[in-house]
Amino acid sequence: MKKVVVAVGGSSGAIYAKVLFDRLVQLQDQWSAVGVVMSPNARFNWKFELEQEDYGEYPFDFYEKNDFMAPFASGSARYDTMIVCPCSMGLLGRIAAGISNDLTTRAADVVLKERRRLILVPRDTPYSLIHLDNMRQITLAGGIICPASPSFYSKPRDFEALAATVVDRVLDLAGFELDSYRWGERG
Repeated sequence: MKKVVVAVGGSSGAIYAKVLFDRLVQLQDQWSAVGVVMSPNARFNWKFELEQEDYGEYPFDFYEKNDFMAPFASGSARYDTMIVCPCSMGLLGRIAAGISNDLTTRAADVVLKERRRLILVPRDTPYSLIHLDNMRQITLAGGIICPASPSFYSKPRDFEALAATVVDRVLDLAGFELDSYRWGERG
C-alpha cells in the first residue's frame, strides 16, 4: 500500500489535478494514505478553470500550505511517492534549489533526501534555459520530470480523457497498477 503526497501547484492546469484525484479514488485499493497540499493559486485555478470547488470532497487528507506538522514533512512518516501536478516553474525552481519555505517544498526536499520517488508535472511552455537547468538539477537529484504533454494516439474523446493521457503516465511512473492505453497492445 502506497503513501502518496500530492501537491497541486499554482500554474494553470487544474484539469490534471482533478483527473489525478479521480484516478487515485479509482485506485484506492493500492494506497493507504494520500496527503494533499494545494496552494492558494491552485484553489483559485480549480475554481476558475473547472468552475467548481469540489476538491475538498475527495477522500484524502488535506493540509495547509504552511502546516509543517503534516506527517510527510518528515522522512520518518515514510511516504514513498510525491506528485506535484501541475508544477509551476517557480515551484520547480524552489525545489531544485532546496528551498523548503512551505509544506510542498519541504515534502519534496524530504522525498529527495530519503531517495524516494518525486514526480513533477510542469505545465508551462515554452521553457527558458533557467527552467531546463532546474529540471536537470531535479533529475540529477533523483526526481522525475513528466511534462504535461498529452498524447493523441489513444484518440481521447474529451478534455478529461486528454488530461488522463498525462495522468496515467504519471501514475505508471509512481508504480500504480492501472488499465490505460498501451502502445502496440490491443485491448
